[in-house]
Amino acid sequence: MKLFTIDTELFKLDGGAMFGVVPKSIWNKLNPADENNLCTWAMRCLLIQEEDRLILIDTGIGNKQEQKFLQHYYLHGNDTLEKSLQNHGFAVEDITDVILTHLHFDHCGGAIKKVDNEYILTFPNATYWSNEMHWQWATYPNDREKASFLPENILPIKGSGKLQFIPFDENNVVAFTSNISIRFVSGHTKAMMLPQIKYKNKTIVYMADLLPAAAHIPLPYVMAYDMFPLTTLQEKQQFLEEALENDYILFFEHDPIIECCTLKRTDRGIRMSESFRLIDI
Repeated sequence: MKLFTIDTELFKLDGGAMFGVVPKSIWNKLNPADENNLCTWAMRCLLIQEEDRLILIDTGIGNKQEQKFLQHYYLHGNDTLEKSLQNHGFAVEDITDVILTHLHFDHCGGAIKKVDNEYILTFPNATYWSNEMHWQWATYPNDREKASFLPENILPIKGSGKLQFIPFDENNVVAFTSNISIRFVSGHTKAMMLPQIKYKNKTIVYMADLLPAAAHIPLPYVMAYDMFPLTTLQEKQQFLEEALENDYILFFEHDPIIECCTLKRTDRGIRMSESFRLIDI
């Protein structure tokens, strides 16, 4: 098995929304905001090469949306999904599986591209993986969350015939391959999937939006974007205790600087221990 960090574009989101009830005087030291109160965040995907499969976790925001939409997110940086794949010697045609942690636009937008006014799969040879609980949640969204669930990112996947569902089990971790399993959390959005990878005698957990960044490790640091913040709080507490006990490595999708970290217990609770790049494991 080989793992590759796939960096896509950086983007900006409101710092207050990203840190919820935490005061700006505190969070601004962790991820300084610009004059518009916007902080820079990554959209970092993970590529897993396992035997004859090439499995991509999340796809970033993509570039098919109208400028009117994209201008709110200030896309910047030198990386793109396709460029990062090419840097590791891969093409979009090589991807066999795409695991979408959830269907918010910054996680699944790159799964579909627009060609001649038609929406088609970015990865034509891949099976796309979601789960039935989240798919229903995303395709019949509530009014608060529907701006994050864009039909053009979601419906073409089903229309392609390449959509498959991972069995949802909120109480257990579900096997995906011999080295990859899926855990489900529902604080940020219903039935979000967190892949866990066995790698070099370690467990690496792709954190998606349970812990968007290392700065979100302290329990009260819950995003205002979360649909069920008290559920997030409970899920974080349970996960962090498990991760500390089992020496998990956390892989961050949105941290602009830190790719991975381990944990330690302090007198203030569980905190980051060491930070490092995936390539250094």
